[in-house]
Amino acid sequence: MQQKKRGRELGLPFPGVTGRNNAITDVPGVEVGYSTLISGEGPADIGKGPVRTGVTAILPRGKQTTMQPIWAGYYGLNGNGEMTGTHWINDGGYFLSPICITNTHAVGTAHHATTKWMINQYAEQFGKEHIWAMPVIAETYDGTLNDINGLHIKEEHVLQALQSAQSGPVAEGNVGGGTGMICYEFKGGTGTSSRAVEIAGEQYHIGSLVQANHGIRDWFTVLGVPVGKHLRDNQLFESERGSIIAILATDIPMLPHQLTRLAKRAAIGISRSGTPGGNNSGDIFLAFSVANAMELHQISQTKLNMTFINDEAFDPIYEAACQAVDEAIINAMLAASDMTTVKPAGKVVSAINHDELVAVMKQYNRM
Repeated sequence: MQQKKRGRELGLPFPGVTGRNNAITDVPGVEVGYSTLISGEGPADIGKGPVRTGVTAILPRGKQTTMQPIWAGYYGLNGNGEMTGTHWINDGGYFLSPICITNTHAVGTAHHATTKWMINQYAEQFGKEHIWAMPVIAETYDGTLNDINGLHIKEEHVLQALQSAQSGPVAEGNVGGGTGMICYEFKGGTGTSSRAVEIAGEQYHIGSLVQANHGIRDWFTVLGVPVGKHLRDNQLFESERGSIIAILATDIPMLPHQLTRLAKRAAIGISRSGTPGGNNSGDIFLAFSVANAMELHQISQTKLNMTFINDEAFDPIYEAACQAVDEAIINAMLAASDMTTVKPAGKVVSAINHDELVAVMKQYNRM
């Protein structure tokens, strides 16, 4: 199947300069992997299907065999959702695990399997030291398109996503945890984008990956154009029924409180496509930096040093983060393919039509 055009390939004039792949993997060391489960048609038969779900894995430092703190900040715009591991991120300022994103009812399975992966991947540290695993697992709800109550995500699917993670171009749309997602009443899914940022003469990157499952048609906006007011076919909901997870990655050296502030900018990023952060939406964001690599604190020296960027230099960083999140959402929608609903059965969740989108954008002189 021919890959669909992304936003920039379609001619949408997104601002900012991207990295090589326009993906979260433009941040050095970051890898992304998927496990995608698609089978069956018709109404939901609990335990049998149809199955349209999966797991997305993000490895901040790739598959290295020693754990190091991954400096991070968390922000929940609206808490109708889950991301595990955030209590320690808020207090300690870092995490040690991969990040997995899946469906709402698979969080426990993903947590268990990721813990197993960590014990095996970092066997020497877990064997010698008193080390514990607190994986970062996030979710959005796919029960409109998937037999979510059938609990189809198993340990092997999580491990497959983790082991398949790689750098380079990143698949979008109906893949991984994004398989069963709906965004602004169009087919949603997984999307990514990046920005290149120069700070004091040095080149850095900010990458975003979203699992976009939020919004209603009336809200939908692309680069300031009220697209949802024009594209009215195949509407689904009277009110929002979904969530969005946004992950921001960077190689810019930052302190944890600065990463928390960066995570907050994902809220501005998602608002650019129109959402106000609806009541039923879990709008949950995590920002991490791969800079300042060091030993685990349990085996490290008492006095430590970190490099970080002056707060006064952050405006271009915040702007880049907002741009990357916004573009990642649109890329997720443009890459997606139609799916039929399972609850209720028989409706079609259509992917946004590229030609119709372009026609609306041209009406507003935005191409």
